[in-house]
Amino acid sequence: NRAVFSFNMTVDKYFFKPIAEVYNVLPVEIRSGINNALLNIDSTLSVPNQILQGNFGEAITSVVRFTINSTVGILGLFDPASAIGIEKTNREDFGQTLAVWGVGHGCYAVVPFLGPSSPRDAAGRILGIYGDYFYMISAGDRTAFGENLGDTVYWATKGTEIINFRSQNIKSSENLEKNSLDLYSAYKSLYLQRRENLVKNVKRSDSQYGSSDDEWKKIR
Repeated sequence: NRAVFSFNMTVDKYFFKPIAEVYNVLPVEIRSGINNALLNIDSTLSVPNQILQGNFGEAITSVVRFTINSTVGILGLFDPASAIGIEKTNREDFGQTLAVWGVGHGCYAVVPFLGPSSPRDAAGRILGIYGDYFYMISAGDRTAFGENLGDTVYWATKGTEIINFRSQNIKSSENLEKNSLDLYSAYKSLYLQRRENLVKNVKRSDSQYGSSDDEWKKIR
């Protein structure tokens, strides 16, 4: 795990972080629009998991938000749903659903390029591919975007999601590196606590590392 973690940190240092720093040069309005659009797409994965977890009210709210933001909000670039009082719901994925159903976390693992994970969350990632509506209409189905464009749209979106997340967490990761005696253990602790809190739908902040739910919302 530590060897893979070191590899991932090197890749981040020389690839993802520099791109994220360039991305941060974009005007905040553009970055905000991109972030809104990515969150809007991501909500299509939350809906089936909210249903499977019995959170039907949140599922309905997510569908309403997606409909409003995809139309009035111009494909999710804007968030008119929040402006009229329809608040964001908790983000859910299949790893969380498996946890709600009683599946144990399993051993902690660090995956090359993907980062922290576990058997439960790895299974959730696989299920998430086939439960991801955006994947099914782009790379998975080939009818909405066409044979080649579908793959391009899907993977370009995923790549943008990674850079967007990394750009939002540059300061948080720097604080973590500065304040941690053992960076590997710090990331492990942060990941495990974050996943537990996501399952319980608990929001928290971690002043020791300068990170909060908003800053680390997409660590899985």
